[in-house]
Amino acid sequence: MSTIIKLSNESIDSEHICCAISDKKSVQGYNLKKEWLKSEFKNGYVFQRLDERAKVFIEYGDSEKAWAPIDAKNYLFIQCFWVAGSYKGKGYGKTLISHAVDTAKAQKKDGLLIITGKKKMHFLADGSWLLKNGFKEIDKTDSGFTLLSYKIDEDLKDMKQQNTPKFKDHIYTGECDNKKGLTVYYSDRCPYTDYYVNTVLKESAQKREIAIKSVYLKTVKDAQNSPAPSSIFSLFYDGKFLTTDVSVCLESKFNKIIK
Repeated sequence: MSTIIKLSNESIDSEHICCAISDKKSVQGYNLKKEWLKSEFKNGYVFQRLDERAKVFIEYGDSEKAWAPIDAKNYLFIQCFWVAGSYKGKGYGKTLISHAVDTAKAQKKDGLLIITGKKKMHFLADGSWLLKNGFKEIDKTDSGFTLLSYKIDEDLKDMKQQNTPKFKDHIYTGECDNKKGLTVYYSDRCPYTDYYVNTVLKESAQKREIAIKSVYLKTVKDAQNSPAPSSIFSLFYDGKFLTTDVSVCLESKFNKIIK
């Protein structure tokens, strides 16, 4: 099995970050993601990946600084977790999770948290796999998102209700404030979003004369106060949540999702 490496501000300029490795359209987004990581590294954020040219990686940091609308103390929140292609089924997922568990133990955290979908959602980890590997569902929203937890010690007294992680109250309905046309919430957490939101989605909406409002989540506070459980990309239509799939911006999928 190949080595798992940890990126830092000293190494990130010379290392790839898995997503959009060869996508020329997303070069700007790729660089924005690296700058985002550099900023988060200062807050203790962790990015670990397989030492290969592959999409096998995990990202996590303190739950109090999670780029997601959750209320949680003394956990590590997994922002992104991905094992793709031919690397699936070879134990890399379990290895990455074990690294996060070891970090949580070393930092005396209560456990790990991650947001998934009740059904598979784009840009979110596979919830069914996580549930088979020690995670438990502790909260959910009407729009199909679930909050999963991996406890370091199930017998800890802090399992009391007041310390049980949960989604923030404002996101349970799956609605945003803008009730007319499209509303997209996005951040620099993914190399793909800059191009697809600011070029492809705008063009698709303009062709159909559909009003569109783009909300750029620039800070962790923006992400925590947003109605979007996925701060990478969340699309709403007439105030209702639609999808986390950035590919719906494309002509071939846009009409279908709007209908």
